[in-house]
Amino acid sequence: MNVYDEFQWRGMVYDATEGLSELFATQSLTGYIGFDPTASSLHVGSLLTVMGLARLQRFGHTPIAIVGGGTGMIGDPSGKSQERVLLSPEQIDGNVAGVRAQLGRFLDFNAGAHAARIVNNAEWLGRIDLLSFLRDAGKHFTVNSMLQKESVSRRLESEEGISFTEFSYLVLQAYDFLQLFDRYGCTVQMGGSDQWGNITAGIDLIRKLRAKKAHGLVWPLMKTAAGTKFGKTEAGTVWLDAARTSPFKFYQFWVNTDDSDVIAYLKCFTFLDRPTIDALEDVARTAPEKREAQRVLAREVTTAVHGAEHVTRAEHASSVLFGEDIATLSADQVLAVFSDVPSSELSGSAFEGAGMPLVELLADPAVKLAPSKSEARRLVQSGGVYVNNRRASDVQMRLTRDQAIEGVLFVVRKGQKQNHVVRLR
Repeated sequence: MNVYDEFQWRGMVYDATEGLSELFATQSLTGYIGFDPTASSLHVGSLLTVMGLARLQRFGHTPIAIVGGGTGMIGDPSGKSQERVLLSPEQIDGNVAGVRAQLGRFLDFNAGAHAARIVNNAEWLGRIDLLSFLRDAGKHFTVNSMLQKESVSRRLESEEGISFTEFSYLVLQAYDFLQLFDRYGCTVQMGGSDQWGNITAGIDLIRKLRAKKAHGLVWPLMKTAAGTKFGKTEAGTVWLDAARTSPFKFYQFWVNTDDSDVIAYLKCFTFLDRPTIDALEDVARTAPEKREAQRVLAREVTTAVHGAEHVTRAEHASSVLFGEDIATLSADQVLAVFSDVPSSELSGSAFEGAGMPLVELLADPAVKLAPSKSEARRLVQSGGVYVNNRRASDVQMRLTRDQAIEGVLFVVRKGQKQNHVVRLR
């Protein structure tokens, strides 16, 4: 199987230039993907693109990652409804460094003839003067053809329109492809389907200026089965940086994958082979309650991004979250497991003597697990309240300091997911 066939069975071919499949099967090619340094970390939406480069290298081709220090100062209008905030050169340099470090977990930069390369397009875009750029690149683009590109036409239909700055992005990215062709013999650009217009612009520029054929391949934009944008949660973006999204939260994001999405995610975000994924698909179909496919997905992706040690921690934390052994942990261990959940600090005196009524705690303004005491009673009666991972069924229940973990901590849960940590001072 060549890498094109690999992309196809994994559902990662939306469109490609004619003849690319045959070239992948018969030649070792150099291909690139651009990464926009708008933040110091990539997110899970970028992971599909990272995996594209990694698969390219695993099949004997040479990957190049462009971290757009130059184009990042302009901003790609693709998929954007309005002009983005422009970053300073210092902000972009910091973001480039962060992205570069994350790419290193997936690409081999010491693989001999097929060693990966990271390039900052500021190397050439930061040096070229305007008149030279207009003469050498701009003259080969007609405004008519640029207006037909989806990234431009969609913005023209919006209320805000598109500035000349972002309108020029397509030409800049095409110029990148030309530079990589000249410097490294790069003949393939890959990316999401929203990049097709930018990619074909670079292919056309290489054909006009070098009389050579270049190629492009794009994959579908990832969405959930429900039709929502992949990687967006109620809590916000899921980042690859552990300081932005903890490894535990990252692991939980994948564990919570819907049954209808999990096989597609296994194909796109892991290196597992077809027989393994087919076996997981059988289990997911016949015994979905086991959630085996989700656990394997979470384990594989978290290992790739954060390392096996964090997977072990996340799996232990998950067993604590949904088990009944929380009382065996120390207060410090519990706080580590529940570091990402809301917490509040209450006076320990309220838990002395007879203790605090559970319904009062649930309705406390600092805890807010119930809007009122009457609603708190209803929650307890319905079996939807847990204290330190044990179901509370008595509406008269009172909590004392003796029941707290090490006398200082309660973990109160509403339903299956809404936790709140109560610390006694």
